[in-house]
Amino acid sequence: MSLLKDSPSSSPFARLRFYTTSPYPCAYLPERAARSQVAVPGHLIDAGVYGELVRAGFRRSGLLTYRPSCGACQACVPVRLPVERFAPNRAQRRAVALHAGLEARELPLAFFEEHYALYRRYQIRRHAGGGMDEDSREQYARFLLQSHVDSRLIEFREGDALRMVSVVDVLADGLSAVYTFFDPDVAGASFGTWCILWQAAQCRALGLPHLYLGYWIGATRKMAYKASFRPVEGRIQGVWRELTAAELAR
Repeated sequence: MSLLKDSPSSSPFARLRFYTTSPYPCAYLPERAARSQVAVPGHLIDAGVYGELVRAGFRRSGLLTYRPSCGACQACVPVRLPVERFAPNRAQRRAVALHAGLEARELPLAFFEEHYALYRRYQIRRHAGGGMDEDSREQYARFLLQSHVDSRLIEFREGDALRMVSVVDVLADGLSAVYTFFDPDVAGASFGTWCILWQAAQCRALGLPHLYLGYWIGATRKMAYKASFRPVEGRIQGVWRELTAAELAR
């Protein structure tokens, strides 16, 4: 274990320790092995510390806070939207119009059977074989419903129909999109795009400058969509900066 190298000893990281996992198969680039740097102990990672970790390129999955640590492979780039400068493109504006009937409602960070049923359908249709399509309420709860930070569970309905569920974390400088799942059976829908636009609008309403979108991996379709939201900033060699069109096209 060692202190995080790119943070001063006086930072909120000073009481944390970081370890690197053993190699495991990469979920996005199947020909490669991945490793993660994990922050411990989890109970010390409150909202303030977690915000600093996010700015250092970390994410969380339930109570696990991590970032890629894959040596020479730098394919995973933490990205965020500077919401005041972000302007939706034509396709994104169409998504806003298409789903104008969606209504958001914040709920307690708790298990709802209807949410879990939608999550199962989404995983089976969109991510079959990825491990998250297993029928496990415990796995779902560990992934989305356990948190030491300020997390919000938002559901989106169209009339009585549940269309989408999103979990976001509230940070001092923005919102962090944890995970979103939606109805995979509505033909022609753009729920994922609409939700990012909704989250960006929430940042503006709250006076928060950034929407953190997790990792962008240009070589995989599952993550490449994030490059369509521009301008987008990436954390490159420890510094957040706007990604160029050439970088986003790679």
